[in-house]
Amino acid sequence: MYYWGEMMKQSEYINFDGTDLAELVKNKEISKRELAEMSFSLLEKVDNKLNAVTYTRRDKVLLEAEGQFENRPFEGVPIFLKDISQTIKGEPSTGGAYLMKNSLANVTSNFVKSIQNAGFLSLGNTATPEFALKNITESRIHGSTRNPWNPGFTPGGSSGGAAALVASGVVPIAGASDGGGSIRIPASFTGLFGLKPTRGRTPVGPGVGRQWHGAAIDFVLSRTVRDSARLLTEMQTVQQEAAFQTPLFPGRYEDTMKKEFQKQLKIGFTTESPVGTPVSEDAKEAVAKVLSWLEQQGHVIEEVDNQIDGVHLMRDYYLMNSGEISALIHQLEKFLKRKITFDDVEIETWLLNVAGQNVSAAEFSLSLASWDVAAAKMAELHQTYDFYITPATAYSAPKIGELTPDEAKRTELREQIESSDPKKQQEVIYDMFLPSLTYTPFTQLANLTGQPAVSIPVHLTNEGLPLGVQVMAAKGEEHRLLQLAYHLEQTDLWVGMKGNPYFHIEE
Repeated sequence: MYYWGEMMKQSEYINFDGTDLAELVKNKEISKRELAEMSFSLLEKVDNKLNAVTYTRRDKVLLEAEGQFENRPFEGVPIFLKDISQTIKGEPSTGGAYLMKNSLANVTSNFVKSIQNAGFLSLGNTATPEFALKNITESRIHGSTRNPWNPGFTPGGSSGGAAALVASGVVPIAGASDGGGSIRIPASFTGLFGLKPTRGRTPVGPGVGRQWHGAAIDFVLSRTVRDSARLLTEMQTVQQEAAFQTPLFPGRYEDTMKKEFQKQLKIGFTTESPVGTPVSEDAKEAVAKVLSWLEQQGHVIEEVDNQIDGVHLMRDYYLMNSGEISALIHQLEKFLKRKITFDDVEIETWLLNVAGQNVSAAEFSLSLASWDVAAAKMAELHQTYDFYITPATAYSAPKIGELTPDEAKRTELREQIESSDPKKQQEVIYDMFLPSLTYTPFTQLANLTGQPAVSIPVHLTNEGLPLGVQVMAAKGEEHRLLQLAYHLEQTDLWVGMKGNPYFHIEE
């Protein structure tokens, strides 16, 4: 074992999860400062290749690591936070936007306070695309974040920096958020476990009662199920100031997940894209593996049509995005005391802003109402089916630059949006996002219905890239998702970091 002053090997460190590291600290086998130093040492090795970090708070965190041991569940465990909404007062917070390159946070977010209360040491911020609008992590301000499995490919987005750090071993857990799949997409692309909790489960604010009208929620990416389970136990909350609340789970997720299912489950599935786009054979094979295992466990499997118009729902999702970005730009203009121009922001932000200025209050209200219709249909589905299984992503990770428009395309899109009537503008938005949506058409449903969903790493393509399977459950049933994921984790189906070159470190 290790003792203060005796450095743990990097090859050993990366194979511990957060729960393991907290136990080592508790038993005084390693210090909090040593863990932070280990993480920074690994970061120095990998970040010139991965470009996952936007800011480090090394001096501050090493001082914090000298603090008294407090016997908290993740005491001394290093973590990085996502560079949007997960803020520490007085420290950089860019939201992935060049426009905000010099921005400092004016508050510490409630999510970060909860992370700190759990005992984590915050080492800095991770890269995200501008305003978390894309399923890749490529931005003007920070460049392209790369996938540890193969640096020619993206780790996904918008929590791509977080995924790259966890999948390279720098930290066992990283702060993430999910407004359309931004936890589950990078989890699928990098072999991680990604849980999007039930709407209202984790802290929001201060001063913000909802995120993207309930579509978005903050949580983490992890390599093990138990780390996510244990942290969810600590983070779950009922906030009086929050717009959405869900009843507290009465047990401890990390204990409940180990139990066997007490009944035969009925499970619905589909591998058809909800927006009519193609789905790879790898994605179908990944789902088939999980379904075969479930059948072997004695559960009932049925292919199911959820009766939701996926294209209509996505159009309403993008309409919400339009309104939200337009409101954000309005706020930034008031703060900056000037008009924001095309050159200030990336093309996705510009198009959404222009379109959002022409969305009526009635249209916006009706778009949100369609989410509730979808939620009712999924609630009805879960009266029959315990789980609803799909691919997490339709394909493994795209190549760096593949989904980023070049200058000519940006000019074309700008001309289209600025010359179109309001109805046509929404068509331009949908068409702009369609290449990205083709990779990731399955995740948005859970955001709009508020359900919990996970991405489970169960497949490697012939090119050696991971691909996950998504499982959805009824609202409030994270414990059942964690239970399923935990039992899958004990099987050979679980890929995790097997095959990841960063988990074969030479000292």
